[in-house]
Amino acid sequence: MATYKSFEDLKVWQNSRDLNKLLFQLLKTKNSIELGFLKNHILKTAGSIMDNIAEGFERGGNKELIQFLYISKGSAGELRSQIYRAVDNELIEGQIAQELFQKLLSISAQLSLFIQYLKKSELKGDKFNEPKSDYDPISDESDFFQFLNP
Repeated sequence: MATYKSFEDLKVWQNSRDLNKLLFQLLKTKNSIELGFLKNHILKTAGSIMDNIAEGFERGGNKELIQFLYISKGSAGELRSQIYRAVDNELIEGQIAQELFQKLLSISAQLSLFIQYLKKSELKGDKFNEPKSDYDPISDESDFFQFLNP
């Protein structure tokens, strides 16, 4: 398995980001007062999937990363449930919901595989490694900004 320098390198995080973009595009025109709470809940839960992957990765230890990946996986299940409610209340069409379900099932499977890999790995995480002595914040910073404009 490749070594990842940042959570942005993780395919499961990228897929979660794509899902978030899709949901924002889908729901931004839905302004029903009665269903606003559900719309907001859907968007927050979708954000939770990618945010917990990022937080777990940034903590620098595999045990914590695994914990946050499980939280992300739980959020993926929660989001599937919310999409059922959105379909039942005509906030999301059934055909679009099927596409969302497939994306969420794929993300859940990716999270499960990543968790299994980390559990079997002998690596502990970055926080257990010696710090780099050649750290250059200026050049490293330029690498970061590439993710803002993919």
